Amino acid sequence: MGENGWRWTDAWIFVSLVIASGAGRHRRSATSRRPEGVRLTDVLSTADHLNHTIPQRHEVEAAVQRLVGAGLVSVADGWFRITAEGEQLWRTRPRAGVATMVDTVQGVLTRRHAPGSADWILDEADHAAAVQEYAVRSIPTPRRSPEGQSGGH
Repeated sequence: MGENGWRWTDAWIFVSLVIASGAGRHRRSATSRRPEGVRLTDVLSTADHLNHTIPQRHEVEAAVQRLVGAGLVSVADGWFRITAEGEQLWRTRPRAGVATMVDTVQGVLTRRHAPGSADWILDEADHAAAVQEYAVRSIPTPRRSPEGQSGGH
């Protein structure tokens, strides 16, 4: 794959955005004023679940620049959104075969879209804060013993 072609990390970040966005829609109230989309922490969390690693800042930045430039993703005020064209790519991707979802999306990107370029920059501090927020979310909360609760004894 040439230097200007789609990379596996581009597909990984795109699939993470799609999955995180889908989960966010189910949690969002119809009366919520929250913008449609997901935050970086949600993207990192989903990416970690897909590939068992948190993407580095430069990986996210490069992938988002290419995806935004191709018209598949948008980012505004810290909210990542899948565009109508990105949703179309997702809905029409092949679903059969032995390839992983990320590999399948990379193949679709390679055949149907040219990677773009956008001036979007992911600040090191924003990435570090999202990683920290994800780490805190990932710590299991201790369970309380029912024996320690006051009962009517």
